[in-house]
Amino acid sequence: MFGWFQRLLPKSGDFFGMFERHAATMVAASEALVSLTSGEGDSASHLKTINDREHDADDVIREVLHAVRQTFLTPFDRGAITSLIGTMDDTVDEMHATASAVELFEVTTFDPEMRKIADVVREASLLIAEAMPLLRDVDRNGRRLHELTGRLVKLEGDVDKLHDSGMKAVYQKQKTQPDPLGFMVSREVYKHLERIADAFEDVANEIDSLVVDHA
Repeated sequence: MFGWFQRLLPKSGDFFGMFERHAATMVAASEALVSLTSGEGDSASHLKTINDREHDADDVIREVLHAVRQTFLTPFDRGAITSLIGTMDDTVDEMHATASAVELFEVTTFDPEMRKIADVVREASLLIAEAMPLLRDVDRNGRRLHELTGRLVKLEGDVDKLHDSGMKAVYQKQKTQPDPLGFMVSREVYKHLERIADAFEDVANEIDSLVVDHA
């Protein structure tokens, strides 16, 4: 009888803890991406780290989706929770896609713009990692959260500029040193790097929505 009564009681999952764990995988993957593009250490090790962290992130999002289905009381609307963790997961997925392209095309040298984008990706990951604990009290932390999302949106714009200048340099090089395959590979890497930044902006928008609704 007591067990039956317990099952009827409202439940609340540790969504904040899961958000924070997912953000930690994002930071770790971004740090490996920086090391990969800067040529530090063993590239195979960095690729493995990004791959492993992507699997860790997938485990967390599965936990979140399971908790959403099983939890009676959630800190935010269920749709807001799944949208936030989904956009966060997109960032790690795109880091993984970048690493996969690097591995597939055996890229060993990276343009200065690629390295700068990787640095921006790490910075954005750290901003999101800072934002996650603040969601525990959106009303009190609304101003700081808004500052963080503003910086994320600006970083996305910075990546757009780096993407364009990098691709312009690659194109100009083709005029004097034609290398169609090299051009294609560079375009593929730049494409995924830009998509990481796009995903960061999506995370910023989801956080802003929570601030608007709850602060």
